[in-house]
Amino acid sequence: MPEIELRWPHEANPRLRAEIHTVVHDVVAAGGAVGYHSSPGPDRLSAWLDGVLEQVRDGDAAFVTAVVDGVVRAVGLWRRGGTAVFQHRCEVQQVMAHPAARGLGLGRLVVQGLVDSARAAGFEIAMLGVRGNNHGAIELYEQLGFRECGRMPNAIAVGADRWDDVWMYLPLGHPEGTRLNGSSPGGLGSSPRRGAGF
Repeated sequence: MPEIELRWPHEANPRLRAEIHTVVHDVVAAGGAVGYHSSPGPDRLSAWLDGVLEQVRDGDAAFVTAVVDGVVRAVGLWRRGGTAVFQHRCEVQQVMAHPAARGLGLGRLVVQGLVDSARAAGFEIAMLGVRGNNHGAIELYEQLGFRECGRMPNAIAVGADRWDDVWMYLPLGHPEGTRLNGSSPGGLGSSPRRGAGF
């Protein structure tokens, strides 16, 4: 059995950059639905990684690698919501495992690690987006407790093809004293219904 561990880097040396680039490049080359039309080059990937790790150091993100026998074979991250009213939630992004490492359960390990990290950081909700045809990923997220909360039909463009953009969420818990108003009328930002003539 291979030795597998999760690592949470705050800085990136040349070896780490190269190993992460290999994962991203090969996932995209194999047709992985991870947000790129074509495999990014090392410079583009390094710029992305530097931005993520800066957010990690600021406490606004967490970045995880799954290391198999000493080599990075999967990655993922969460980022804090960008505006004041969304600071209590995070978005899970860029979860991917190298095609040669399939069957090791790295995707599940990475996502569960990110969920545990987000809960420990005090987030109330974890969210993620997934392409509608990525049924295996959707099934994995559902097994980990995520539920679909929205779907924009044919909103993801890959060449001439269009796919649904599926949004999923996982409640992580609310602080004591939190008022859950849902869509109830009243409160800040409320407005009354105006009828059909609005």
